[in-house]
Amino acid sequence: MSHPELALSLFFHLSATVIWIGGLLITALLVWPEMRRVLENTPSLYSLLTRLRKRFYPISNISLGVLIVTGLFQMTADPSYDGIMTFDNEWSRVMLAKHLTIVLMALSGWLLQYGVVPSLERTTMLLERNKGNAEEWAKLRQREVRLTWLNVILGMCVLGFSAWATAI
Repeated sequence: MSHPELALSLFFHLSATVIWIGGLLITALLVWPEMRRVLENTPSLYSLLTRLRKRFYPISNISLGVLIVTGLFQMTADPSYDGIMTFDNEWSRVMLAKHLTIVLMALSGWLLQYGVVPSLERTTMLLERNKGNAEEWAKLRQREVRLTWLNVILGMCVLGFSAWATAI
């Protein structure tokens, strides 16, 4: 891979990382706590959370795709890369740990987007019409928060593995 191609790949890889992991961090550390304080359990809170999800998930999914494609190009261009399923040096073992962590993040995100969120949105619609169960919404919301925090922690691990692999 030429230097300009590698630079372009790194640019998109880092941009996607900032969007995906940065978006998770901003959401978990700033947006959710402040929304809860200001809106408490009002219909506005339910509506705002739904709108944020609908904007963030497509962006994060595209970022994940960009990370996979650019990461594969960068990995195969690295001098420490010895081939698929070859883990005979420290770099390749760190990359394995990083990729396993990314798989866990993707599975957690999939569970969140296609398991918890649809149920949460159904419950939200019912609550907005005064027909829903606030306790059920709270349980689903707690699952969403836990899975998001799991993704934040796993994302920080990915960044740590990236730093470790770069330092080798």
